[in-house]
Amino acid sequence: MKLKKILTICSIVLVTVASIYGYILYRQIFADNTNFSQEKVFVYIPTDANFEKVVEVMKPYLKDMERFKMVAEKKSYPTNIKSGKFLLKNGMNSNDIINSLRQNVPVDLAFNNQERLEDFCGRIGTQIEADSLSLLTAFKDKNFLDENGFTDENVLSMCIPNSYELFWNINATKFRDRMAKEYRKFWTAERIQKAKTLNLTPIQVSILASIVHKETVKKDERPRVAGVYLNRLARNIKLEADPTVIYAVKKNSNDFTLVIKRVLNKDLLTDSPYNTYKYFGLPPGPIAMPDITALEAVLSPEKHNYIYFCASVTNFGYHEFAENPAQHELNRQKYVAWISKQGIKR
Repeated sequence: MKLKKILTICSIVLVTVASIYGYILYRQIFADNTNFSQEKVFVYIPTDANFEKVVEVMKPYLKDMERFKMVAEKKSYPTNIKSGKFLLKNGMNSNDIINSLRQNVPVDLAFNNQERLEDFCGRIGTQIEADSLSLLTAFKDKNFLDENGFTDENVLSMCIPNSYELFWNINATKFRDRMAKEYRKFWTAERIQKAKTLNLTPIQVSILASIVHKETVKKDERPRVAGVYLNRLARNIKLEADPTVIYAVKKNSNDFTLVIKRVLNKDLLTDSPYNTYKYFGLPPGPIAMPDITALEAVLSPEKHNYIYFCASVTNFGYHEFAENPAQHELNRQKYVAWISKQGIKR
C-alpha cells in the first residue's frame, strides 16, 4: 500500500514536470517572438552568412534570442542557412520565423532614365546584394562584351527599363546575364526587321532612342521627333541634338551632376564624339537609358518632311517643327527671346 502511494506521487510529479516542460517548450516554439510594431518587415541574410551573422541580423526584430536559437537548433537551421530576402510578420513565433527564413522572397526591381552605366549600377546596387563595383566590373568584362557585340560605350543599351522579378541575393554576373536575356527577348524578329528597314542595328536604335527620350518627355511627340532625326540621317545631315552636347560637356568635365538648361555657342564647340553638332551620325553610345516608348518611337516613327524642331513657347513641353531653315529660324528666335526673358543663362 505504501509502495503504491509512492508510485502515485512519483507519477504525479513526473506528469507535473512533463507538463511544465511541455509548457516551456510550447512557449519556446509557439509564443509570439517578434519585436517590431509594423505589420511586416523584411530581413536580408547575406551570401555565405553563418549562424552568428543571422543572429546579428535578427536581433533587432526578436523579443527572445535564446528562444529563437533553441528552435533554430531543433530545426537544424544553423547548418542549412539560406541567403536572400525574407518576410517577417508581426506576431510570428520562433517556429514560424525559422520557416520564413527558408523562403526567399523575390525582389521587384525597377529602373529607368539612367545616364551612364555607372549610374545604372549604382541604382541596382541599392536594390540587390551585389554592389555597384561588382556590377560595373561584370558589365565591362571584355569577354562578355566581345561575345555579345557590345562595347564599353554602348553596353548600357542592353538594359531595357522595366520591372523585373528576381532574388535579392543574385550575384553581379547572373544579374548581367539576366539583362542580356531580357534584351534578346525584347528584340523580337519583328523589331529587328523594323530596325533593318531603317538601316539601323538594335544598338543604333537604342542610341537614337536615348536622344529622342532626352529631347521630349511627351510620349505622344516622340515618334515625330524620331522622324526628324531619321530624316537627317537619311540626308546625311548632322543630328545637331542639344542633349548630346549637354552629355559631351558633362563627360568632358567628368561631372554628371552639372545642370545645363541652356546650351551656349561655346558648348557646340565641345570636342567629343558625343557632340552631334561637331560630328556626323550617331554618338558611340546612348546618352541615357531610353524607355520602351522611345525605342518604339524610333522603330515606328512618324512619316513627315520635318528636318528641324525647337521648343515651343506656347505649348510648353512640346516642340515646333519646320521643313526649312527659314521656318526653323523664326521658331528658334521665339524660343531664344522667351528663355532670355526667363533669365536662364545656363
